[in-house]
Amino acid sequence: MLQDIRDNSQGVIAKIIIGLIVAMFSLFGVQSIIGGFTSLPPVAEVNGEEISEAQLQASVQTLLNSLGASADSLDQSLLEQVALGQIIEEVILRQSAQNASMSISSDRIDRSIIDSPQFQINGVFDPDLAIRTMASQGFSAATYRESLKQQMLLSQVASAYTSSGFVIDTELSRMAELSAQSRDFRYVTIPLGVRTLDTAISDAEIESYYAAHQVDFTQDETVVARYVLLDKDVIAEEIEVDESELRSQYEEERAAFEGSAEKRASHILFEVGANLSEEAAVQLANASLQRLQAGEDFAALALELSSDTGSAQDGGDIGYTDGSAFPEAVEVALEALALNEVSTPVVSEFGVHLVKLTEDSEVVFQSFEEVSERIERELKSAQVELIYAERLENLSNLAFESGNLEAVAEELNLVILQSEAFGRAGGNGIFSNPSLISQAFSEEVLLDGNNSEVIELSSSRALVLNVLEFNEASILPLEEVEPEIAVLLRTEMEREAVQALGDEILTALEANAGLDQLLADNALEWLTIEAANRGAANVNREILTQVFAMPEPVTGDSEHATVSLANGTFVLIELNKINPGTLDSMAEAEREGMTNAIIADLGNSDFQAFMSNLQQNADIESRVTEEAF
Repeated sequence: MLQDIRDNSQGVIAKIIIGLIVAMFSLFGVQSIIGGFTSLPPVAEVNGEEISEAQLQASVQTLLNSLGASADSLDQSLLEQVALGQIIEEVILRQSAQNASMSISSDRIDRSIIDSPQFQINGVFDPDLAIRTMASQGFSAATYRESLKQQMLLSQVASAYTSSGFVIDTELSRMAELSAQSRDFRYVTIPLGVRTLDTAISDAEIESYYAAHQVDFTQDETVVARYVLLDKDVIAEEIEVDESELRSQYEEERAAFEGSAEKRASHILFEVGANLSEEAAVQLANASLQRLQAGEDFAALALELSSDTGSAQDGGDIGYTDGSAFPEAVEVALEALALNEVSTPVVSEFGVHLVKLTEDSEVVFQSFEEVSERIERELKSAQVELIYAERLENLSNLAFESGNLEAVAEELNLVILQSEAFGRAGGNGIFSNPSLISQAFSEEVLLDGNNSEVIELSSSRALVLNVLEFNEASILPLEEVEPEIAVLLRTEMEREAVQALGDEILTALEANAGLDQLLADNALEWLTIEAANRGAANVNREILTQVFAMPEPVTGDSEHATVSLANGTFVLIELNKINPGTLDSMAEAEREGMTNAIIADLGNSDFQAFMSNLQQNADIESRVTEEAF
């Protein structure tokens, strides 16, 4: 049994290799809280060191958190075996480090704490934050430092193996021969087509297929719901705003607009400085002006060229002016511009500008007719929010208190609507909403016949429903699925015809007789690919996988294979040559990646051998399984 623990915990070793053993935090934290109140017998001993039940359960919870699962979804016994195996490996590794007199300096521990982002505010270590964070994890400052020390010690032992590997050029060359290998081949594809259209599908075949595959034609259970919908847009239509209110609001907005700003501008700035003289900036501005006159977009050029990166993100917009907000030279230029016109280069203390007049209050502010709908909508908005909130609360209360929708509809002046049938996978429109589906198929609504709770579809719409009709799962009648079955049977016939033709072509290829005529009769031809590597983008992935699974051809001969693609296409492949890869053919990044991967694999292998040796020589006993490791 305890051997199973070792087997099931192999994946945990990888976590130790990474160097951050999350379980250590949980173990020390929980032990510091409850250690003084419990005296349960240990679940295991490792070379005389006891492992408590609290440690085991904390490790189980950490394992669950790492898996993103709940305790109910996994076998508890297996979880405890894996978790106990993890703890035992950590204890063995720590004991080995202590026996080897390995240690971590206090300065290194302190530096690790200070550099930890979880203890920093705006990149600066904050002692108060550190203490609070440690406490939230169940640590005092002393126990956290001890936990961190143990963690760093284990990481140091693991790194001694995983970071000390090396690989020689001979090994790299052998690996490159395989990983950078390319292959020369050709292939014929036979797609599904119309080869069997002359063959009729009988009623008997359709009926036979239907009888054998009825489970495939099951219609899921569905419900038809009645519902009432509360909608802000409908409420808005109930509210009337007098035209005098609209005109009053319009006049206020126009006065505020004209009083606060007369002109709005955008600019492209060429900042003068050590790297750019004023003369050069003017030349750049003139070149940019020519691009604008040729039709390029001002906002795009601002984003590309302007030194004022803040305004460039907004198309160069620098806001409004009443004649005094911008530098004097810019204000003078604006006065001379027509709407949407761009100035010649303008020099100010900030650099050289191209200035564009984008709004002028005398011509830009819209007429009453143009903005009346917006103003009306805005005036209604506050009233709609209040009414909607009040009715939403009433809807919730009435849905709970009433046994039907009629009372709800009458009280709130809503219309009772009816849905199409929909299943647990959802339907169209609002009936695809997960909350609505969940409510419709809940026990309270479906079985008890109650109204649902209020279902908020969005910030502006909510509904309450009840179930009018429930349809149990059923087998669709033959006449409804007959066309679908005919398509399935036809597809299968096509697959068989394609397979038969493919086999015939393969036979002709291997016999070296009649192949060219057979290909011509079926309008097929070879596609030749040379020096294709494993990641070739010009070859179907399924075909490429089959090509690289084929053995090397005997000298002067070729290898043949067939594969049926997911879409039903039959492919005949002829592999002619394998070209070994070389280190020189690989990009620098590929060589570096391959080298690092080999070193990591070797280090991992060495570390696992080291751990296996420690376990074999350790005295391990478990009270859980009553066996010795």
